[in-house]
Parts: sequence; C-alpha cells; structure tokens
Amino acid sequence: MIPVEIGVQSPRVVHFTEDNNEEGLRCILDLVEELRDKAAVRVAAYQQRVSRYYNKRVSPRPLRQGDLVLRNSAVADPTGTRGKLAPAWEGPYKIKRVLRPRTFKLETLGGREIARAWNAEHLRKYYQ
Repeated sequence: MIPVEIGVQSPRVVHFTEDNNEEGLRCILDLVEELRDKAAVRVAAYQQRVSRYYNKRVSPRPLRQGDLVLRNSAVADPTGTRGKLAPAWEGPYKIKRVLRPRTFKLETLGGREIARAWNAEHLRKYYQ
C-alpha cells in the first residue's frame, strides 16, 4: 500500500514556500501580545462575573463596636511558626473602637488593647 502523500501530494505540500511560512510566523509573533491582552481581559471579565454571582447570595454582616470577633491566626503570626494543626482563628476579642470603615482596634476580654489595628477581612464574628 502506498501512502496518499507519496502518490498524490496534498495542497499543503504543493503550495508550501519557505518565505510565506516565515512571513506567517512573524505575523503570528507580532499578534502574541494582542492575544495575551485579550485573554487577560476575558479572565478579568470572568472573575468579575463569578464575584458578582457569589456576592448576590452573600449578605454582609457589619461589625460594630462591642462585638466579639475572632482574628485570623495566620495574619497574627506571619512568621509561619504556628504549625499545621494550630487553630486557624484566635480569640475571642472585643472591638474597642472603629477607626475607619472595616478597620478596628481590638481588646482582649480582660480589657488589654491589642497593639495594631485589624481589617475586617481578617476578622470573623464570634457567636456565643
């Protein structure tokens, strides 16, 4: 049996020229940045749609002065010395005052103020 390309050459093989091939590769190389930018725009649009879909079903729970909260222990100890089985949240702590929206000063239940301010992203409401 004789392969088809040996007996009758395909149009791809017949019309192939090295110059056209080089020119086509250069055009594709010039368009790589544009394709990359389009892909980045599509990814950003997709992430925005997913975020909007998720946020439709989530009701925000604003934190107020006097609320009890837990703080993220990974942020509290950024050195990473906690270990794998350490609890993910520390506390409870009491919100002493609101510095800005979503930024709080905390204190222990004993009344000792925590040195730094905490963002609401790293806090979770504590329910007794």
